Amino acid sequence: MNARLSLLLVALFSVIASTAGCRPGASQEVVVYTALDQEFSEGHFDAYEKATGVEVVPKFDTEANKTVGLTEKLFAEKDRPRADLFWNNEILNTLRLDKAGLLEAYEPEHLDQYPAEFRSKNDTWFGLAARARILLVNTELLTEENRPTSIFDLTKDEWKGRGGYAKPLFGTTATHAAVLFSELGDEKAEEFFSTLAINARMYPGNKQVAQAVASGQIAFGLTDTDDAIVEIESGRPVAIVYPDQQEGELGTLFIPNTLAIIKDGPNPESAKKLVDYLLSAEVETALANGPSAQIPLNTTVEIPLRIESPQTIRPMSVDWDAAVDHWEPAARFLRQSILTR
Repeated sequence: MNARLSLLLVALFSVIASTAGCRPGASQEVVVYTALDQEFSEGHFDAYEKATGVEVVPKFDTEANKTVGLTEKLFAEKDRPRADLFWNNEILNTLRLDKAGLLEAYEPEHLDQYPAEFRSKNDTWFGLAARARILLVNTELLTEENRPTSIFDLTKDEWKGRGGYAKPLFGTTATHAAVLFSELGDEKAEEFFSTLAINARMYPGNKQVAQAVASGQIAFGLTDTDDAIVEIESGRPVAIVYPDQQEGELGTLFIPNTLAIIKDGPNPESAKKLVDYLLSAEVETALANGPSAQIPLNTTVEIPLRIESPQTIRPMSVDWDAAVDHWEPAARFLRQSILTR
C-alpha cells in the first residue's frame, strides 16, 4: 500500500466511527465476495473493521477467472446465500445477478451523490470507481499524428497484425462485448468481432495487452485505464488514446465497480452500513489516488485525476439492462466463432 493511500485510510477512521452507527467491539460481521483485487480492497475492509468493530469477512476472486467464479458461486448459493455483499470490479455479472432476482434493493446514504447512469433504477446495484476502455499506444512505434482513434481501427487492414485485445469472455472485455452487441445490433457486432479475430492478436487479459504494447510486441491495444496507468507510471513508452470521440462515434466506455447487497444474506443490516461507507467520497478518493487510478463517480469528489473521466471526455451512453440481455447470445457467438479460430 503506498503512502498516499495509507494516509487516506488513517483519515477515514474518524469518518467511519462517526457515521457507521456501530460500536467498536460489537459482535457483528459482514461477508463480502470481492472481485476487486485484494491489494486495492482489503485496506478499506481493515479500516472499516477497526473503526466499527464489525468483522469484514472477504472472499477474493482470482486473476484467472475474474468475476466469473464468484458470480457462479452466488448463483449456486441462491437458495441459501452465504454472502451479504458483492463488490464486483465490473458490471456485467452484477447485472446477471440482478436479472435473476438475487439482489436486494437499498437506498444508500450517499445515493444522490452518484449519477443515475451508474446505478440501478431499482436501487439493487451501485457503481463507483470506474475504469475506461481505452487504446494504449506505443509511442516509439506510433507518432502522435499516426495513432488509431477508434476501437474499430483494430479491424482495419492498415493495422492488421499491429493491434491487440483481451479474450472477450471475462471482466471488462466481456462487458464491452455485451455493450457493443446491444449498441450495434447482432449483425454489425458479429462482423466487428469476426474481423477483430483476423486482424488483431488476442491475449489472455487486459494486463497482458498493456504489457504487449509496452514491450513493442504490438503497436496498440484495447485495454483498461488501470492496466495502462501501471505501464505509464513505470516509465514505459506508452500513451492513452480515449477512443471514438468524434461526432457520430460511440464515445469512450466507462465501466464501474459495482456494489450489490445479496438478497436474504445472513447479515443484511451490516451489509447496508458497509455500502454506505464504501460509497463515501473518502473511499472514492482513496481508490482514485491508489495504484490503479480508479475514476471516482461520486460527484462531490474534487481532486486532480491522472486519467480522464466522464466529465472531461465524451462517454459512451449505455443501456445496461439492454446490454445484459444481449450477453448470452453474444457469448455463444464469441465461443463458437471467435475462440475456436
